[in-house]
Amino acid sequence: MSEIVHTDGTVFPKQASENGPKARRRKPASVASILLPAGQRLPAASRRHPQLAAACAAGQRGRFVARGSTSHRSTLAPGLHLVQLEPLKEPLSSHRKEECTMPAKAPPTYVGLDISKARLEYTLDEQRTASTDNDAAGHVRLIRWLKSLPNVRVVCEATGGYERAVVAALLGSGLEVCLVQPGRARAYAHAEGLLAKNDPIDAQMLRRYGQAVKLRLTAPTDPAVARLRDLLDQRRDLVDRLVEIDNQLQQASEVRARWIEREKRFLEQQLDALAQEIARHIDDDPTLRQKHARLQQLTGVGPILASTLLAYVPELGGVGDSTISALVGVAPFADDSGPKSGPRHVRGGRAAVRHVLYMAAVAAVRSNRVLAEFYRRLRSAGKPPKVCLVAVMRKMLTVLNRLLAQPDFILAD
Repeated sequence: MSEIVHTDGTVFPKQASENGPKARRRKPASVASILLPAGQRLPAASRRHPQLAAACAAGQRGRFVARGSTSHRSTLAPGLHLVQLEPLKEPLSSHRKEECTMPAKAPPTYVGLDISKARLEYTLDEQRTASTDNDAAGHVRLIRWLKSLPNVRVVCEATGGYERAVVAALLGSGLEVCLVQPGRARAYAHAEGLLAKNDPIDAQMLRRYGQAVKLRLTAPTDPAVARLRDLLDQRRDLVDRLVEIDNQLQQASEVRARWIEREKRFLEQQLDALAQEIARHIDDDPTLRQKHARLQQLTGVGPILASTLLAYVPELGGVGDSTISALVGVAPFADDSGPKSGPRHVRGGRAAVRHVLYMAAVAAVRSNRVLAEFYRRLRSAGKPPKVCLVAVMRKMLTVLNRLLAQPDFILAD
């Protein structure tokens, strides 16, 4: 529902549009009860034609004029100036009553941005696109053009890291950015029947995707969290390489084994040095240090899991339990259709977090008395071991979310 505001500040609700199917079956409401202050009457012509008067007040007088009804163009009360506000995007609630006399925020101007290693392709409108270099100078040119648009919102895909610099520049300049998963954007293109693919086509498709789907705005990353994430990315690469080396040593010849052992010792030294740098970085930041210690209050959570959650799940402590479970990928999703009730499966989420959380759950069912009892109860109910471990992962994530969200939350003994 939208509002109509008189020049003296009085707000009147506007009735449903006469164009709707239900409005055609209802008798139009009296215009005098909608538009005029108490004690003021409409002219006789307006009382005889309430639909015309309502249409004039709502800015739809042209509908009646086009039909030939031109003899009542001046039937509203003289001196009555009306301002029609934008419709609210959602119903008013008790904590939003101050918005009833304020226009709703203008709809965003969506801009599709396709990012590659060397170029940035962006939309000018539905037909035209332009491009610039994916470097600092190109980012400045892109931001200068975006600033010339009203209420701009950029929609782009994650492209393996090539998007990081431009997204940081856009967020730093105060622009709204929606960073979407490439698989979802490609599924939308398939739903459109769009089979062709190149940079201009992708930019225009992303623009339409932002207009059609309610996307989540990307929040700027805390520099301390971004640095911690980079350190943990490097640690994960070292761990993966050490696993590969251990596998190679099982089949390596004597000549190759000597060189592989030398590489293994070097990587182990690098891993130790990296662990010390991660610890120093957390200790130097008061917020990270406090959250890191708080998470480890749960038995089974060590420094690696706590650091991983802080780096890859910045939403922890700020969203609901079901949302955080879905973000990590430990929430079971229904697979039902009619009488069929399929088994629930977890899917999606952030694999880097889920891998570490799984190993922490294995340790927790051995060392945490409450989680161990929870695991045994599920096993005695006939649940498979892997299902029980995923349930323990979800339980741990819920508890950790509460620990950060509620400072007075106390764990059971």
